[in-house]
Amino acid sequence: MSTPIATRQYYYPELGSYDNLVLQEAPLAALKINEVLVKTHAVSLQFRDLLIANRQYPSPVPQNLVPCSDMAGEVIAVGGDVKKWKTGDRVCANFFLDKLNDVQTPETDASALGGGTQGVLTEYRTFPAHSLVAIPPHLSYEEASTLPCAAVTAYNALLSGYTPLKAGDTVVVQGTGGVSIFALQFAVASGATVIALSSSDSKLKAVKDLGATHVINYRTTPDWDREVLKITNGVGADRVIEVAGNATLQRSIDCVKLGGSIDIIGLLGGVNDVPPVDIIVPTIFRSLKIRGLYVGSVPQFHDMNKLITANPATTRPIIDRVFPFAEAKAAFAYLASQGHVGKVVIKL
Repeated sequence: MSTPIATRQYYYPELGSYDNLVLQEAPLAALKINEVLVKTHAVSLQFRDLLIANRQYPSPVPQNLVPCSDMAGEVIAVGGDVKKWKTGDRVCANFFLDKLNDVQTPETDASALGGGTQGVLTEYRTFPAHSLVAIPPHLSYEEASTLPCAAVTAYNALLSGYTPLKAGDTVVVQGTGGVSIFALQFAVASGATVIALSSSDSKLKAVKDLGATHVINYRTTPDWDREVLKITNGVGADRVIEVAGNATLQRSIDCVKLGGSIDIIGLLGGVNDVPPVDIIVPTIFRSLKIRGLYVGSVPQFHDMNKLITANPATTRPIIDRVFPFAEAKAAFAYLASQGHVGKVVIKL
């Protein structure tokens, strides 16, 4: 095929709502010698995409933002200095284009797709060659598009933290969104025991089918931290994957064991009118390890793909629904409804 000179892409003339998304045709810049041109086949959505659309994201974004961070596609052209990639290769771009190790800097933050820099809800996009990761061969483009943010975040939390997860550990996973489902799958693949939380009995059945040993409906059991202690015979969980923020952080602290870990990942409980939690005293006197983390690096993406490839049945991405490119706004609306289990994907 001839190299395209233009792309159709969604962008925000003004933030405030995903309803402000506009589809436009935009020219493609000439390919640089260290870049790769990729045809996008699938894009997956994150809660972050809603925060950005609603002006609730804590970091600045470019004007006329092209949203979304997670894509999977096919290489259709490479720059003159690119040796690693060739036409036809199936690739994902890392969430941070320039995070090539585990050191976070202002420069790596600025390379975050769909936030610090323009995103991937576009038919074609150029990427620095160093930012791309090969798709595990057994995954479809739709499945692979779910990996860069949600999966890498879950992998970073459980297997690249202070102390990597080990067989026999107990992990509390909150909800059934992308990060939580991947955390459940990676924990099961690692031989850990998973306690999963949801407000929906049907979603709890789904996570049981994915390997959760215990489930708790936090709507009918609001003191779910006490239930976790009961399940663990009063010891507490080794790990908590905290995706709701201050709305649930106190219960996470109360149900984790002495010396346990809480990985703070999300703000699903809201960013306004949520009282803060005092973490100082319990962190000191219970020797807790409380870690905030912001997705991950290209090497972590590679390591995670090894785990996925070695455990194909247990770790296959869970996709709730796939929308066509023309119905991108409907995909955002479905994500906002929080009716999904796993990921919401847009297919190009």
